Amino acid sequence: MGEPRALRFWNTTLGKKAVMAVSGVVLAGFVIGHLLGNLQIFLGPDRFNGYSRSLRQLPALVWSVRVLLLVMVILHIWSSLELAVTKSEARPVGYAKWKPTSSTYASRTMYMTGPIIAAFVVYHLMQFTFGVGGTPFEENDVYGNVIAGFRVPAVSGFYILAMGLLCLHLRHGLWSLFQTLGFYHPRYTPRLKTAATVAALIIFLGFISIPVAVLAGVIPQIL
Repeated sequence: MGEPRALRFWNTTLGKKAVMAVSGVVLAGFVIGHLLGNLQIFLGPDRFNGYSRSLRQLPALVWSVRVLLLVMVILHIWSSLELAVTKSEARPVGYAKWKPTSSTYASRTMYMTGPIIAAFVVYHLMQFTFGVGGTPFEENDVYGNVIAGFRVPAVSGFYILAMGLLCLHLRHGLWSLFQTLGFYHPRYTPRLKTAATVAALIIFLGFISIPVAVLAGVIPQIL
């Protein structure tokens, strides 16, 4: 018997790119949903804590999403490493003098931004989920925890840096999705690149609006 069709597909470069694209889409969807939830902090503590409380009342849904995200993260990292190895094996000897032509800064740093983003996610969970991130934490006061955390300039700075790297990663990922699907048109390709850039910029501004607003006193600490 030959190897299963799914395994044969995975063993191809196209298969690995498809797995990276699908897992990336799922993760990008979570990022957007997470942003929409986070922005409710501007509606006040009652609304934001109520949003958090409603999630805690749906443990089956929350844990299902967590498991799905974990699987997607593993597949995304695994496929990216496999593609990196394939690329390395295709050119075992580096360029004598390399100069980027069509690649972007985001594409050239994808393998560096990924681990940094992963480190940020771990700290983010430690800080706002488990309460062991070194900033004040109260179990049922998510609003207060966020304010207390972002009032520390170093924490806000790390968050803003991580969001910048995430959106660089996301911008390239969105465009790569169309490349994986084989879409190319001299008229529409530049528009797709621009759309990916605009989408990533909007997400970046949305996320960093919270620490910036906290540092500026726009979102006050409720005593």
